[in-house]
Amino acid sequence: FFHFYAGICSALKLTVPSHTIHGIEGQPLHLSVDYNFNATASEIQIIWLFERSQSNPKYLLGSVNQRVVPDLEYQHKFTLIPPNASLRINSLHLSDEGNYIVKVNVHGNGTIAASQKIQVAVDVPVTKPTVHTEPSSGVVEYVGNITLKCTVDRGTRVVYQWMKNGKRLHAGPNYTFS
Repeated sequence: FFHFYAGICSALKLTVPSHTIHGIEGQPLHLSVDYNFNATASEIQIIWLFERSQSNPKYLLGSVNQRVVPDLEYQHKFTLIPPNASLRINSLHLSDEGNYIVKVNVHGNGTIAASQKIQVAVDVPVTKPTVHTEPSSGVVEYVGNITLKCTVDRGTRVVYQWMKNGKRLHAGPNYTFS
């Protein structure tokens, strides 16, 4: 009963970003995590896991009393920054998109634990757009139609917007968009 009581009164508070963290492909990303507790601790353990949808969580790295033990498969990709529980992803790839789970265990007079989830989205910068015209000459006499096709080679969450003389074009009798 005493251990149960100690666990309740010595709450462990784990603070993570509350919204999705967006990172840029090829850039590092810092997942900021703070924790505090009002108990005496002989051991503090931090564990980081990663889960993509429909797959089991994978162990990335962990630490006990600031001694970091990485998963050898990912040892050059992730850095733990003790004494707080923040994680640095050294270079983002699209496959790093998903949920990062941090768990902190504090062992003293009993053990208290807390875990939180951080959602990470990876953005790929949009490449310069190319515009093709049909007919290819771009010349239309009086009544003909011209089609402008805009494409980009790479980029996530791309939004297209047509402008004429710096003003946004809207669909109407003269313009149709598809």
